[in-house]
Amino acid sequence: MKTFKLYNEVEIPCIGYGTYRTPNNEEGYLTIQEAIRAGYRHIDTAQGYNNEDLIGRAIKESGIPRSDFFITTKIANVNQGYQSTLDSFEESLKKLGSNYFDLLLIHWPIPVGHDHDWKELNIQTWKAMEWLYKEKKVRAIGVSNFLIHHLDNLLENIKIIPMVNQLEFHMKYQQRDIVAYCKTKNILVESWGPLMRGASNGNQILEAIARNHNKDVGQISIQYCLQKNILPLPKTSNTSRMKTNQEVFDFTLTDGEIALMDSCNTSNCYVFHPDRNHEWQETINKMNEVSK
Repeated sequence: MKTFKLYNEVEIPCIGYGTYRTPNNEEGYLTIQEAIRAGYRHIDTAQGYNNEDLIGRAIKESGIPRSDFFITTKIANVNQGYQSTLDSFEESLKKLGSNYFDLLLIHWPIPVGHDHDWKELNIQTWKAMEWLYKEKKVRAIGVSNFLIHHLDNLLENIKIIPMVNQLEFHMKYQQRDIVAYCKTKNILVESWGPLMRGASNGNQILEAIARNHNKDVGQISIQYCLQKNILPLPKTSNTSRMKTNQEVFDFTLTDGEIALMDSCNTSNCYVFHPDRNHEWQETINKMNEVSK
């Protein structure tokens, strides 16, 4: 696997495996196990996904050294704040069965019920993460779903610039302003939902480009991210697609194909908007109820 290099010289595999909605049960465990067998070493989770322990178990039982993996987790909205960030992180370490994470992110900028004090809450959360980074409990720190005004607030009040910003990014929702902003700050952009949560299937533009390269639409979407210097985090429980999603290093999209995909950009084809966090929280609550 090729890698991206963060500004602190930490290398991160350039395609990750997303675990959003991977259930905390035997089925979910087997899915993560299959992803590891398929070759994934970069795995993205979160406290809110409720599956950190499954990932730890799958890594341990794989027989592959922990150091071969790059594992990301995210501080849940309900755990933002200085001490609660430290406490919840220790719980995440126990669940993973490790003494470190490779990357730690603030999951969302505005927790539910904190429209009035999210700025200070983000700062306190980040200061706790800076401490974890200095103590080498994490190899890198960053944010997720932060737009320009959220990052501006942080950068005015912190010592360490985020190394990563994980955003919803795909052909129909390119978030050009925040992507450009991150690049000026040397912040690596990661893409969640690079396959448009299944909507890439049946898209005529993607299918036409896929035929040009004898690839599938998922591979085209992933390559689109990579050629934009954005790290994709595709999610699938299909074993075959786990493998094909990584088979993207033997072709290159043409400038014309990139331009055609660029022309599909919209401002409203998002799943969850960072400033409308209650929508995300309601979905997470429903997901957790189902997984119980």
